[in-house]
Amino acid sequence: MLINKIRKFLFGKLVHFYPWYLRNIYKMDIGHNVRISWRANLDLTINPRGIHVGDNTLITRGVYIMAHDAARGIKGDVYIGANCFIGIASIILPGVHIGNNCIVGTGAVVTKDFPDNSIIAGNPAKRIKENTYI
Repeated sequence: MLINKIRKFLFGKLVHFYPWYLRNIYKMDIGHNVRISWRANLDLTINPRGIHVGDNTLITRGVYIMAHDAARGIKGDVYIGANCFIGIASIILPGVHIGNNCIVGTGAVVTKDFPDNSIIAGNPAKRIKENTYI
């Protein structure tokens, strides 16, 4: 019982602390009221400043956001718009732009750009619905 209370308390604090940590230590461009699971994996090695996340976005656990590709030796900034939801275990590759008000489905592999108000899913990710307002 006490362990669950401690876990809930820490989880709430870590969700708010992690964006601050990424913003101030790694100099990432993280908007206001962004929630990032502490189990999400953001590129902290070669190009951490290449990750840009808009306001009011939620990034869930198991998500990989990469701003470089060591195998091909390229860097590419990743832009995630405002009011987006990035589903569990999604992968966002370097150089991708995701518009505002987008939903990325669980396990999607995002390899290309998507416009505002899109629902994205699949491997490779495809727009399954457009002009959706969340």
